[in-house]
Amino acid sequence: MVKGGTKETRAAGRALDPRAERSRAAALAAASDLLIEHGWSGVTHVSVASRSGVGRTTLYRHWPESAMLIQELLAELFEVERPVRTDDLREDLIRELQAFLAVLLNPKSERALRVIIDQAPLDPRYAEVLASCSRKGTDGLRAIVDDAKAAGGLSGGLDTDVAIDLLLGPLTFRRLISGHGFAERYVPDLVDGFLAAHARRS
Repeated sequence: MVKGGTKETRAAGRALDPRAERSRAAALAAASDLLIEHGWSGVTHVSVASRSGVGRTTLYRHWPESAMLIQELLAELFEVERPVRTDDLREDLIRELQAFLAVLLNPKSERALRVIIDQAPLDPRYAEVLASCSRKGTDGLRAIVDDAKAAGGLSGGLDTDVAIDLLLGPLTFRRLISGHGFAERYVPDLVDGFLAAHARRS
């Protein structure tokens, strides 16, 4: 996605040596902390070098622009392990929403998401990152909904994008807009309400 330090670039070329990997990890960790503490403007080559102990020459070699460093940081923060499918619609929806909720409740990824949303209208590179995060973040849920519609578990007339909005919208609004936490039954109750309205009746 971004040239200079992405996993795709490293995989395509020669693997980095352990020292380079340690420097990269230290730089990303420092950038993550700076992003939380100071926001977008706080992540610069100078500040990351000071915080991480990694030389600026090394930082510029991997990430010629600070935006590249932030983009890779965001990609890693939103990289989550997909829940294992059980073929039980209710259980699969709950697991998928809980994985999404874990991202929202992680201070670093929550802060990063706020940065992306804030910058996307102003910078096309971050609009691209937001679109990519949105696609990756909803792929699993989209597959569950589409499979359930095909199998008859959900109404065939239900628009998949609308279904995703109905399931993820309340989580996003409650956390990013209202700033509230979540009771233990919040996700199961949300899924049950969704199924009560949209599950196909026998």
